[in-house]
Amino acid sequence: MDDFADFDKLLGKWAYESSDNFDNYMKHVGVGLITRKMACAQKPTLIITRDENKIKIVTESTFKTIVLEFELGKEFDETTGDGRKMKSIFFMENGKLIQEQKKINPEDKDSRFERYVDENGTFVIVCTSIFLST
Repeated sequence: MDDFADFDKLLGKWAYESSDNFDNYMKHVGVGLITRKMACAQKPTLIITRDENKIKIVTESTFKTIVLEFELGKEFDETTGDGRKMKSIFFMENGKLIQEQKKINPEDKDSRFERYVDENGTFVIVCTSIFLST
């Protein structure tokens, strides 16, 4: 399977349309109230580009611009929009760009993001917070 053939469907500029339960997700992973309210009030634009193996996802809003630069399959250190330090890795799975964030701080929570273009041509991001038995 050609990961970039699937990935290239995500390339371009995407305008925010709507979200469901994003505040609940952010609350679950420990984002503070003020930051959550500011984030939920934004209507960000996503810009996704690729130069050979190097991928860039830029999330632009009036609140903050977040830039992620990575290569598929290579773990890297990420600072989230709210300042949490995570280990992240991106890979393709069933036509979706998957991001797994692993906590560095034991008080943080792991997350998984699925980014894909659905059958209607809509860019979708699904955020999942992951809990493990202790």
